[in-house]
Amino acid sequence: MNVAVLSILLAGLMPYFFVAVAKFTGRRYDNHAPREFLAGLQGFRARANWAHQNAFEAFPLFAAAVIIAMLRQVEAGTLDTLALSFVGLRLLYFVCYLADWPLLRSAVWALAIACPVALLILSL
Repeated sequence: MNVAVLSILLAGLMPYFFVAVAKFTGRRYDNHAPREFLAGLQGFRARANWAHQNAFEAFPLFAAAVIIAMLRQVEAGTLDTLALSFVGLRLLYFVCYLADWPLLRSAVWALAIACPVALLILSL
């Protein structure tokens, strides 16, 4: 269970790591107008910002699925494996986004989203 809870923490912090790549790799970050600054990014920095936004979108389903699976007493090894797989796949998703590999990125996204879906199905 501790691995699953740690996975929630890691997935919850992931968007902030992703946006740090967008903000702090290249021209100086403008903290006076951060949203305007991020909207003007190009290349891998723009993709890092998009990955940041997507990480926020993916997090609620994942966190809810882990918590529900814990409450429903899904087998701990399965729960931990799916939770860690989600985190690992989301990191790979970020790499694919930065590298501009859209087909692989979409495949990795689908595998990652399958993890919380599987947890919810196992919780039924």
